[in-house]
Amino acid sequence: MKKQIFSALTMTLLLSYGSAKSQTKGFTKLFDGKTTGGWHSYGKTTVGEKWKAEGGALHFDPSAKGDGGDLVTDKAYSNFHLKLEWKVAPKSNSGIIFYVKDDAAKYGATYFTGLEMQVLDNDGHPDGKITKHRAGDLYDLIKSKSEPVKPVGQWNTAEVISKDGKLELKLNGVTTVSTTLWDDAWKALVSKSKFAQWADFGTFKSGKIALQDHGDNVWYRNIMIKEL
Repeated sequence: MKKQIFSALTMTLLLSYGSAKSQTKGFTKLFDGKTTGGWHSYGKTTVGEKWKAEGGALHFDPSAKGDGGDLVTDKAYSNFHLKLEWKVAPKSNSGIIFYVKDDAAKYGATYFTGLEMQVLDNDGHPDGKITKHRAGDLYDLIKSKSEPVKPVGQWNTAEVISKDGKLELKLNGVTTVSTTLWDDAWKALVSKSKFAQWADFGTFKSGKIALQDHGDNVWYRNIMIKEL
């Protein structure tokens, strides 16, 4: 009996390891869990002191001395599958922003050009009362099909999959948004949003990925990407 139990446990562990390995196959880590290497604050060459690599996560700490700013990848991406985990403190707001044009002299912030998957305490932050501003939404553009977000303080898994203009957002394994970028329907969608007067918003087909400094406590970990 003991031998059978041991064999069953061994098989379970092997299957679990195989499943985890298959989910990360082909992905490259954007965060090593220890340093901020590969990132910089938007408009700078270094990382603001409010961003800290601690406990295997990137933590934005608004109480820390120094500067913050949105954290931006050194590399730009076109077709990609991004995976990461996030959690927020009560009343916190942040976002995963992509297709960012890294030109602070021309564009004052990452969201002047990049699209955002909202990261939010839906119940505690005022944005939670605004349609298309809740966790998992394509910010101010498309409302989530459902809200599979976990309670504040728990880790959520987010995915952004963009290939040849087809965009899919996933939260905790559930597709929240699926749309097509850059066609006439997309332009019409942008024209009805808060970004309507921003000529270059949502137009770039290659760009950096950013983690937003919204002045609130937020944590990101297990950040990885696969180029498609």
